Amino acid sequence: MNEKTINQLNKVVTYLIYAVYPIVLIVLLTEDDTRFWRVLFVPALSFIMVSLFRNHFNAPRPYEVTGKPPIIKKTTKGKSFPSRHVFSAFVIATSVYFITKPFGLFLFIAGLILAFLRVVGGVHFTRDVIAGALIGIIAGMIGLYW
Repeated sequence: MNEKTINQLNKVVTYLIYAVYPIVLIVLLTEDDTRFWRVLFVPALSFIMVSLFRNHFNAPRPYEVTGKPPIIKKTTKGKSFPSRHVFSAFVIATSVYFITKPFGLFLFIAGLILAFLRVVGGVHFTRDVIAGALIGIIAGMIGLYW
């Protein structure tokens, strides 16, 4: 897989996941579905918590440790653990899974692709994306069963 393909796929998969989220919210709101509030607040609040944690933890990124420039264009220093892109993908996928299983599964697959791209693209370590995925799934499950 070449650099251009990795960068394009990273953007497409990220935008796809982030585009689905407001669509699901709009559908829930127009159908007066009470799950709207959970699907709105669970990802939002857990995103804030993950952001605060990673700012405090401040783990270096692969390109900082190895000196090898990343394939995915990024210059951020630190804040690598956990991956917020992958966390967001999985908390959204988990939330959507409780609304519509097929669409949720589609988003889980998109999240796995994104995790792979973030590691291959040199902006995250494997541990960053695994932690992001697990925290996203757990946050989604706790929030939607709470």
